[in-house]
Amino acid sequence: MTTVTTRTVEYPADGLTMVGHLALPPGADHRPAVLVGPEGPGLNDFQRRRADALAELGYVALAFDINGGRWFTDPEEMLAHTTPLLASPDRMRGIGHAALDVLRAEPRTDPDRIAAVGYGTGGAIALELGRDGVNLRAIGTVNALTTGRPGEAAHIRCPVWAGVGSEDPIMPPAQRDAFAAEMQAAGVDWRLVVYGGALHAFHHPPVDHTVRPGVGHHPRHAQRAWRDVVDLLAECLPVTE
Repeated sequence: MTTVTTRTVEYPADGLTMVGHLALPPGADHRPAVLVGPEGPGLNDFQRRRADALAELGYVALAFDINGGRWFTDPEEMLAHTTPLLASPDRMRGIGHAALDVLRAEPRTDPDRIAAVGYGTGGAIALELGRDGVNLRAIGTVNALTTGRPGEAAHIRCPVWAGVGSEDPIMPPAQRDAFAAEMQAAGVDWRLVVYGGALHAFHHPPVDHTVRPGVGHHPRHAQRAWRDVVDLLAECLPVTE
């Protein structure tokens, strides 16, 4: 079995002390690297395992933080934090750039071969890095069909893959259409996959017994979305390049 090395990294962003999770593949050579952005509640063990899984595939992976080390269990508290964040592209970019600086500072990282993958709020941050013109090899998002400020999608320099559940009330068809129109108008190499019957956060296993309307896990589509993300990285950021 591949031995992955992990460590916690603390760094400042958005007026908070962020607590990220860095996962390194075996060896000492330069490797392509991936930023992994979490859902609105924050960074938990499930997100950390995503980074570990990417390290097992040969990538340097940083699961970055958005809430200063907190995991929100109260949906209202989470929304109170994430709603203003999602309304501020500059704040999202600041969080993304701070994480990117940590990833680039890792000696194992090849700074010219970095991708960003994000879920929910973390996906919105990945997209804002692209709109800010960051040199990424790929952007992959799940449940993050956010649109940016007019014209800024033209700064995206890499393929964009997006996945969403067909029954996600937070990302309804009108939002899908707006995202697609933005990407198309900007000339981005983009793809959108709609997972039939899936709700919001379909990719994340249940964390408690609280049932929230429009939110639900879909194990089969969660596996498919992960495979789609891995395939995106294999195409745009191969480990053997």
